[in-house]
This record gives sequence, structure tokens and C-alpha cells, in this order.
Amino acid sequence: QVRVVESGGDLVQPGGSLRLSCAASGSIFSINTMGWYRQAPGNQRELVAHIRSGGTIDYADFVKGRFTISRDNAKNTVYLQMNSLKPEDTAVYYCLVLVVTTEAGPTYQYWGQGTQVTVSS
Repeated sequence: QVRVVESGGDLVQPGGSLRLSCAASGSIFSINTMGWYRQAPGNQRELVAHIRSGGTIDYADFVKGRFTISRDNAKNTVYLQMNSLKPEDTAVYYCLVLVVTTEAGPTYQYWGQGTQVTVSS
């Protein structure tokens, strides 16, 4: 069993910054991709950014230059530094972790419970 827990969501004014964290724990042999998604009311869940085990990063166009994803492999943790926040960034942010639980085993995806980010004056 793998547990994924996000933290760091909050209410922030436009132009402000937040740092989200997501830690995976449990029966982990290795972690491939770690990523952040978000879902605003009435919208589908969308990719924000992800980072592969080798360090390759992809960002959604709407966050390029404002958000930075990073990971600490020793802690099985991924971070999302969000700067220059806009009201349209308001959403529940979810962490997705692709985990291998045994050597040469399959990859499973695990979602966190989500953390609310609200950007408003």
C-alpha cells in the first residue's frame, strides 16, 4: 500500500506565491514520474507539471515561467513552487505518483487527496 499526501494549499492574493508539497510513503521500490494536476469547479482535471525519475520536466503552457516543479528522491517528495499566482489558478491541486512496488514489477499510479489553492483579493 502506498500513501500520497499533499500539503501547502492556502488562500493567497493575486501575485502571491505558494509552495505545495507531496510525499509518498509505504511499499515503494522506486518512483518513476511525479506530477501535479489541478481541477477547478466545472472543469476537467488538467496537467500542471510532471518530473520523471531522470529529471525531465514538462509544464503546461499556462504555468511556464511561473511555476517550478522539483523532487527530492531521498524523501519521495515532489514540490510545486507557484509564483505570480492568478485568480484562474484557483483549483484543487492533486499529486500523482507512479510507483513500482517490487523489483521488476509493474507501475501503479497513486493520487493524493488534493489541496485547495485559492487566489483572490
